[in-house]
Amino acid sequence: MSAPIVVVTGTDTEVGKTVVTAGLGRALTDLGVRTVAVKPVESGIDALTPEREDGAQLARATGQDTPSRAITRLGAPVAPPVAAEMENVELDDGLWTRAVLEASIGADLVLVEGAGGLLSPLTWDTTLLDLAGVWGADAVVVAANKLGVINHTRLTLAALRSAGVRPRAVVLSERLNSDASMASNAESLRRLEPDLPVLELPRLPEPVDASSALAPLAQELTA
Repeated sequence: MSAPIVVVTGTDTEVGKTVVTAGLGRALTDLGVRTVAVKPVESGIDALTPEREDGAQLARATGQDTPSRAITRLGAPVAPPVAAEMENVELDDGLWTRAVLEASIGADLVLVEGAGGLLSPLTWDTTLLDLAGVWGADAVVVAANKLGVINHTRLTLAALRSAGVRPRAVVLSERLNSDASMASNAESLRRLEPDLPVLELPRLPEPVDASSALAPLAQELTA
């Protein structure tokens, strides 16, 4: 029997998806949950520091042997289909689906980290929202805790629900430069989305350090 799948998506790029996915993967593993974390496609990789790639950090967090990196790796720091055209790489969302479904065999739960925001193109015809529907996945939404996050988060939640993808939680990640809204955003979202857990995540040196803060969400996902 295949394991349930949870996609970790964001309201934008650079909002902390890798930190959340790695931290959640470690928290689940610490609970004894056999977890596999998958990054279908990653752009902006640096051949000189492969250990810093998102996919590699996810694998280390769960201790998994495979996949050990993103399924498709691209060098240019732009949207995957743009990078693929620049590098003459053919993107295959079927390959990503096969990798995710293979990971679900023998696992208790599969985490899938997207690239960019929910509707950012993974191919010119495919977004993470499309794939989440194909996989029957739930979703965790990651957003930067800053002015505007309420609107961005609720738009992302509305898109998920409209497509039949169940949101399980929102994680607000602390930004280097804070603003006056940071102290109230989480509570505002809790009032507006009373049935949805809203967690706050401080800035951390390494993604796996987020495991303790995300332990309640790990418990929720396995309940």
